[in-house]
Amino acid sequence: MPTNVQVILQQDLGKLGKSGDLVKVRPGFARNYLLPRGYAVPATTAQINRIAHEKAVALAKADKARKEAQELAAKIGALAISIPVKVGDEDRLFGSVTIKDIHAAVKAKGLDLDRKKMHLADSIKALGDYVVDVRLLPDVHAQLKVSVIKK
Repeated sequence: MPTNVQVILQQDLGKLGKSGDLVKVRPGFARNYLLPRGYAVPATTAQINRIAHEKAVALAKADKARKEAQELAAKIGALAISIPVKVGDEDRLFGSVTIKDIHAAVKAKGLDLDRKKMHLADSIKALGDYVVDVRLLPDVHAQLKVSVIKK
């Protein structure tokens, strides 16, 4: 009887590994826990080839998404938005400029961004120039220039 068997993990398991990893475990652990619950499959040649193919496809998709996000970040960096608002005495705004307002102005310029990817520390309550951080991917960020002007 073998002392260890190889299995391919189907899910992330805390101390054992991540999905798609080829790991060596004791036969009883594999037979009684991992395989019946669907956490792993036996490491056959066909399964190893399938996992390698899926990893290659996932890497290609991730590279494509990163390139698209970088192109979009360049467009966002070149874009300057101006939002006209009503002001009262001493140039104080009636209300404030929020992410919704900025999203509407960006959409009016022809660039469709997800509003949830725009991050603003606090709503804008005064005239001036501001920078809004747009997080497209965890490692791809863009800076959107917003000018709040009198109507």
